[in-house]
Amino acid sequence: MSDSLPLTDKIALVTGASRGIGRAAALALAAAGAQIVAVARTQGGLEELDDEIRAATGRSATLVPLDISDGDALDQLGFTLHQRFGRLDILVHAAGVLGPLTPVGHIEPKHWAAVVAVNLTAPYRLIRTTEPLLRAAPAARAIFLTSRRAQHPRAFWGPYGATKAGLENLVRTWADELEQTSVRAVLLEPGAMRTRMRAEAMPGEDPETLPDPSEIGPLIVELAAKADLGLPTTNVAFGEWAARRASA
Repeated sequence: MSDSLPLTDKIALVTGASRGIGRAAALALAAAGAQIVAVARTQGGLEELDDEIRAATGRSATLVPLDISDGDALDQLGFTLHQRFGRLDILVHAAGVLGPLTPVGHIEPKHWAAVVAVNLTAPYRLIRTTEPLLRAAPAARAIFLTSRRAQHPRAFWGPYGATKAGLENLVRTWADELEQTSVRAVLLEPGAMRTRMRAEAMPGEDPETLPDPSEIGPLIVELAAKADLGLPTTNVAFGEWAARRASA
C-alpha cells in the first residue's frame, strides 16, 4: 500500500455499508487507504463489500452485521472498537430508512417509532458510543447524511423529514459541544441518487437520469482527509460540489 494515499492508517466506520451511498463511501475510503469497519444488517451484503475491497486494495474490512436500531449492540460496537483500535478517525453514518409516505394524520404509531429509531435515535446512540474514540484521534471527521427534506418539508414526507431535521439539530448541537476539540462534523446532503430508497420514494423516475452513488465517493474522501474543515459543523451539498468540480 502506498504511503501517498490520503487516508493511510485511518480507521473508518461506515454504517449502511452494504449498499447505496454507504457502500460507495466504504469503497472510496478503502481505496484511499483507510481500514474499513463496515456496519449493515445483512451479512451477505457485507461479505460482497469485503470481496470488492479485497480485490481493489488487497486488504480486508472488519464486518459488523447489526441493526443500528439496537442501542445495546451499538454500545458493544464502541467497546469493541476501543479494544481493537483505540480510536476512530472517520465516521460515515449513511444508514437510514424512508418510512411511509402518507399524510401525518394517517401515520401508524409503529411506523413512526420505527423511523425515529433508525433515523434519529440510532445516530444519538452512535455519537454516544463513538465520541470517546473520535476524541482519541488526531483530527476525527464525522459525516452524517441528511436530506433536503430537513429544511424543505413536503407533503407526505413527515416521518422522514422530521427525523432528518432532528438529526441536523442533534449533530450541530454535538459539534458545538466539541468546538474546542479536533473533532469536526459534516452534514452531507447527497441529493437524488440512484439508490433503493430513491426508487421506493419515486417509483416512476428513470434511475438512469440520476448520479450513481459511486460519484459521491471522492467528496467523502475529500471531507475525511481535509486538514481544516473550519466551523464545528460543515454543511455540504453534493450537487453544488459536483458543479464546482465540473467547472474547474
